[in-house]
This record gives sequence, C-alpha cells and structure tokens, in this order.
Amino acid sequence: MAYWRRSSRQMQAATDSAPVALAAPAPVKAAKPRSRMMRQYDLVDRVRAYNPGTNEDLLNRAYVYAMKAHGAQTRASGDPYFSHPLEVAAILTDLKLDDATIVAALLHDTIEDTEATRAEIDSVFGPEIGALVEGLTKLKRLELVSREAKQAENLRKLLLAISDDVRVLLIKLADRLHNMRTLEFVAPAARRRIAEETLDIYAPLAGRMGMQEMREELEELSFHMLDPEAYAVVMKRLDALEERNRNLIGEIESQLSKNLEKNGMAAHVYGRRKRPFSIWTKMERKSVGFEQLSDIFGFRVVLDDVEACYRALGVVHTTWPVVPGRFKDYISTPKQNDYRSIHTTVIGPGKQRVELQIRTAEMDQIAEYGIAAHAFYKEGVGSPTELLNRESNAFAWLRHTVEVLSESANPEEFLEHTKLELFHDQVFCFTPKGKLIALPRQANVIDFAYAVHTDVGNSAVGCKINGKFAPLSSELQNGDEVEVLTSRAQKAPPSAWESLAVTGKARAAIRRATRTAVRDQYAGLGRRIVERLFARAKMEYADDKLKGALPRLARASIDDVMASVGRGEMRASDVARAMYPDYKEERVGRFGAKRSLAVKLRLKSPPPDPTRGPSAIPIRGINSDLPIKFAPNGGAVPGDRIVGIVTPGEGITIYPIQSPALKDFEEMPERWLDVRWDVDESTPQRFPARILVDNVNEPGSLAQVATVIAEHDGNIDNISMSRRSPDFTELTIDLEVYDLKHLSAIIAQLRAKAVVARVERVNG
Repeated sequence: MAYWRRSSRQMQAATDSAPVALAAPAPVKAAKPRSRMMRQYDLVDRVRAYNPGTNEDLLNRAYVYAMKAHGAQTRASGDPYFSHPLEVAAILTDLKLDDATIVAALLHDTIEDTEATRAEIDSVFGPEIGALVEGLTKLKRLELVSREAKQAENLRKLLLAISDDVRVLLIKLADRLHNMRTLEFVAPAARRRIAEETLDIYAPLAGRMGMQEMREELEELSFHMLDPEAYAVVMKRLDALEERNRNLIGEIESQLSKNLEKNGMAAHVYGRRKRPFSIWTKMERKSVGFEQLSDIFGFRVVLDDVEACYRALGVVHTTWPVVPGRFKDYISTPKQNDYRSIHTTVIGPGKQRVELQIRTAEMDQIAEYGIAAHAFYKEGVGSPTELLNRESNAFAWLRHTVEVLSESANPEEFLEHTKLELFHDQVFCFTPKGKLIALPRQANVIDFAYAVHTDVGNSAVGCKINGKFAPLSSELQNGDEVEVLTSRAQKAPPSAWESLAVTGKARAAIRRATRTAVRDQYAGLGRRIVERLFARAKMEYADDKLKGALPRLARASIDDVMASVGRGEMRASDVARAMYPDYKEERVGRFGAKRSLAVKLRLKSPPPDPTRGPSAIPIRGINSDLPIKFAPNGGAVPGDRIVGIVTPGEGITIYPIQSPALKDFEEMPERWLDVRWDVDESTPQRFPARILVDNVNEPGSLAQVATVIAEHDGNIDNISMSRRSPDFTELTIDLEVYDLKHLSAIIAQLRAKAVVARVERVNG
C-alpha cells in the first residue's frame, strides 16, 4: 500500500490542467499541540462535559501520578514528556471514552519509561487500568515496519492485545495520532519509518474500526511526510478550487436545506471537501488528472430518523437529475465497520456533480468515531468488550481476525490475510435463503463458499449465480444470489484455488485443507509400508502397541508416525524396532535371499513380481490416494516391472526396473520400496511414457505422427524437436497411455510410417 511512490506521469496528471508553483510543503491542517499543558481541572471538565458521573478523584490521582513519574523527562521537541500522555488523553476525551481509558492514557508510558511497575499501578488504580497500561507497554515495543515475518508476528501481537480489550486500540491510535502531529521533531529516518507504519497499519485499522475522522487525519499526516511535493500540489489545487466554488457550495447547502424544510424535514446540511490523500489515491487508481475528478466536494444531510432519510432521498431525486450507478444504500446493508448512510450523486446547480451522504445523527457519530461512538462510560452496559460484542460489527471483524490466528500456518499467511481484510472494500451477496454475505470487492464464488462455511468451500464443485450456472471463479457483484453446489466425493479443494481466492479466510482454509489432504496421503502410504513390513517379518502390528512406543519415536500421535514414514523422514524398520526392540531388518534380494541390512547390499532392484503376496504396495496411478509420481524422464506404465524409490518429503517415485536412473540409488537400499500395479480394468487410467522419433524433415510429417497417436487413443502431453541433420528432426514426445501393450501398439504403427526413420522408448 505504498501510495506515496508515484510515477512522473501521475505527477504530471495532477498539474497538467493548471501549472502550480511548488513552494515549501503546506502545513497540515490538523490539531496542533496546545500552547500550554492541560491542567487537572481542564481534564476533569472535559470528561465531565459528556460524563457527569465521572470519578474526579481517580482522574486527579492519575494526573499527579503520571506527572511525578515522568518528572523532568522531555520529548524531542523540548516539551515536557508529560505533555504527550496529556494530549493522548485529550484526544480520547474528544471520543467521549470512559474514566479507565482516560486514566490508562495518562499512565500509558509509565511502566516503559519510568520507575513505575505493573504491581504499583494495580495497587493504586486497580487491575483493570493496570492491564490496559501493561497491554500498551507491550505494544510500544513493536516495530511494525520490518522484515515480513517480524512484521507479521508483531501485527499478530497487536491484534491479540486489542481483541482482549478494544480500549487498548483506542489509546494506541490516539498515541499514534499525537506522535504523527509532532513528527517534525523526530530524526528523518525514523520519521519516514513511522509514517509508513501509520499508513500501512494504523490508518487502515482505524478505518476498519469505523473511525473515519481519525483514519483521514492519520493518512493526511503520513502523506504529508512521505510525499510533501505531491501533498503541496494537491493542497494548492484544492484551495484554488474551493475559493472558486465558494458561492456554489453555499448555494447548494441553501437549496438543499430549503427544499427539505419545504417538505417538513429539519436537516443539518454541510459541505466538506475530500482529503488530499483520498484525492491522490483516486488519481492513482483511476489514472486521471485533478480536473477529471468530479466528486472533490461532498455534502452531508443529517436528519432525525431513518424514515426522514428516505424521504429526503426522494426530495433530492425529484429536485435534481440522478447520476446513474452512483446510488448505494448502506442503511439497509451496513458496512462491516458499522457504517450506515445513503449515498447518491446528482447534477446540481451549475451542472456540477454533487455527492450526497444522507444519514441520521447517530449514524453520523458512528461514521466519524466508529467503535468509539459506543457509550463506554454509561452505567449498566457491561464491559467495553461485552458492549461491542453486542453492538459492533467492526469488533466482530476484529474477533474473527484473531480466530484466524489459530488457522495460519505461519506469520506471513496471517499478515497476508489481515492486510487483505484491512484494505478491501465490500460487495454484498445473498444465499438462496436470503442470508447476507459481505465480501471484499473482486471476490468470487470460492470466497463466497468459504464465507458460508469451510466445509461448503472444501466440497464446492459448481455454482449458480442468480439462477444461472457459472464458473466458481466468477467475480461477484452487489446483490448477486449465489447457490454453491457441493459434492461429498470432494474431500479437499484443488490447491490451484488458492491463487484464485481473494479473501484471507478462503486462502487459509484452502492451504489448510491441502496440507491435511497431503498429510493424509503420506500417513496412508506410511501405514501401508509399516503393515507390509510387519507382514513380511511375520510380526503382529497393532495401533495400541505403537501408541506405547510413541515416546521412543518422538512423535505425538500414530498419524504423525505414519506420515513421517510416508514422507521418508522415518524408516518402517525404526517403527518395528520401537515396538519390538529385538527386531533385525531383513530385505529380500534379487534371487529371494534374505539378508540383514547390517550387510551392505547392492540391489539393482527388489523383485517386483505382480503375483507376490501382501508385502508389495499397490500402485493405482496418478490419481491414487498415495503421494506418488512417476520417473521424470520416461515414466512407467502397467506391464513394466517397477520399483519405488522413497524421496524424503516428496513420497514415492515409480521407476521401470530397466531405468538407468536406478543406479543412483544402489548405495541406498533403505529407500527402495517393493511396489506392484493395481489397475482396475473397469475404470482405465492413463500413465506417462516417453518416446524418441527420428522424423523425415518434410511438410506434414509431424501431422502424420500426431495422427497415428490420436487414432490409437494416445494423448500427447508434451513435444519438443531438435534438428539432428538437414534431413531429419528428432522428436521427444511425452505420451499418456493405458499400459505397455497400448504403448507398443503406438510404437509399431509409427514405425510403419514412411516419414519415420526410427522410434524407441525412453526409459527414465
């Protein structure tokens, strides 16, 4: 999300319409540090203004304690350090937060930067405030802009801390806001790092919590620091445009108010211009110049109740022409951060596009302050966490994100999921039963299926969108009704879905299901290897007996043991020795002789006779439930005598017994595996093979070769050509055939062609 890294073309687009002389960066129009520190009575008055029942004694004690604790400490600006926690507390009083939050803000740096301890905070102010201060102390040590894994782990800790008590987040955001307001006093290198961190993590997190006012100020301050030149350009253009349209803005406000009043509605109407960062990102996203943007000014219409909002919409639409496609009703379908409002765009006075947001006063409060708009300070509402669990969708998102922690295999996956969730806007779709599912924009049916339930996603095989069959990769639009078709036969989704999914939840679930499926394959293979070893050694195998041997194998479960054997990380003989300490491993040589593995064997291959008993593992083909693959340079087909080579972490590779590649494994008898074909003739499968063809170099010769293969039901998987002489071309053809007889028939027919000089099979 590095919005400040803009191209020269984008910069030109911003300035093409009218040249702008670049002066020193314009000052950010944000609240500045107070000229004097807030006094005790100032703080108490600010809290009492919205909470008459405030505990004044608690606030006074916290003020004095923090001031004494920080003592003569100073900030980089030269101001007393105590001015910082005071400013953080002042920001939180603007959000009308409870006493405990204000006190924790005053004390939030005491454990980290002074002699104060958690035990002392608990004894003086109580464990609730102590927990808040300690949570903030831990967060202060996080550095979110760093290596991916470290950044992900720190973000994980941040979200875990704030999900326990959301007030930790509110104090942290206020702390970051004041630090951004005074960033000019910090060293340049640290200044940039802090601004990047704010733009990447804290501003989107504030937005996701519905705190739009704070998000916009954090974005603007970061933008000003990271790209002062671009900031100056946009601000200069905005100021000029506002000056030019000053009368028009007043006229629109007046007309709207009069029309609504004429229809019996008292409304507060006011215009506001978009923030520089919002305008800059829209220019970047749409690749347009400043003059091409039509919604730089927006108007808010605040009314008494929801019914009045819809009546006002009717008045607006009958007064001015509507711009098609620009109507959104977030009152009936709120955003996940609790935002509710009606959006519409009309052609207003002077044929200017006018963007309107119509909402109630309560909706306006939530739009600006998000989760902070919930009255934490009122009695009888329970703890802030309990209150938000009842009332806030934004907090539900936070809880859901933390749940994903347990599903993420590594920190990078978690970081990917969280950033996706932070930055995406939404589309709203419905199940056939009418349940609303909110998804990020550009989400598809795979994302929808996993949003309904993980089991639905894992077993999805098709879908209907608005009653019509569609691919699972179809991008969803607002209002789509989606029916997901499932099949019990599908236990795990294709791993390729991970690249198609948009949401972090879907990607994490697909990865988890794929890992589970692969592990089950390895465990199945390992069980077959172990059971066949025991059968060959005429020993009894039982899971209960293996369970008692788990400590000797350093594995937590039987499945872990079997998966390790299947992956080649543990030998079956190790399992046997753990269960039967007197066991000595023996292998069957080429001529049926049994020898101990203590004697060095130079086996070209085990004797893979198809008529052998239960010691050979059956091979059923590419779609087997075992993790197998075939020799990379030639494959193997039913009818070949075959041997399996176990590769740690990869499973079994099947080679024909005549493969020259087996010489590489002669000194590693422990990796050889006795295997046999187990092909169901009622459901034939194709197997890989490779042939070399010397072809006469004349027009149509390649077509003749391909025709022979096609007429005999062979499938060409890959083909490569090399010129051996002016008259001949050597073709290397990878085929898929049913068995050795099928392959031999194709080779015989190719040899009968006049354009073919030579055909031979490649034994990989």
